[in-house]
Amino acid sequence: ESCQMAEALKTQFEEEVAKMKQLEKDREKYINSRQQLESQLTENSLVKEEMDLLDEDATVYKLIGAALVKQDLAEARANVEKRIEYINNEMKRVEDAISDFGIKQNAQKDKLMILQEKFKKAFAAPE
Repeated sequence: ESCQMAEALKTQFEEEVAKMKQLEKDREKYINSRQQLESQLTENSLVKEEMDLLDEDATVYKLIGAALVKQDLAEARANVEKRIEYINNEMKRVEDAISDFGIKQNAQKDKLMILQEKFKKAFAAPE
């Protein structure tokens, strides 16, 4: 009987370890996404700074495929602003997800510790 209980605990422990590993993988994906967003934000912020230095009658070009196409400065500025706003919103979403995965990981660690204790008790020599 104790052999069956030990086997059941072992199986449950392995399942919970697998869940923990999956949480870590998922969190890692979001951390990578955050890094990409941070670099996009830096790039777009630099573009915005450069555009802010331009005179209102400056000529601006946008790269579309292999061609440079003339673009209205106000429109170009608005596009960069929208892109920055979008990136900031995405970063907030990603940060929330990372935080959520952190909470889930802590809960999973607690579950694993409880299972370890049960396992130790199941195999403790009776006194």
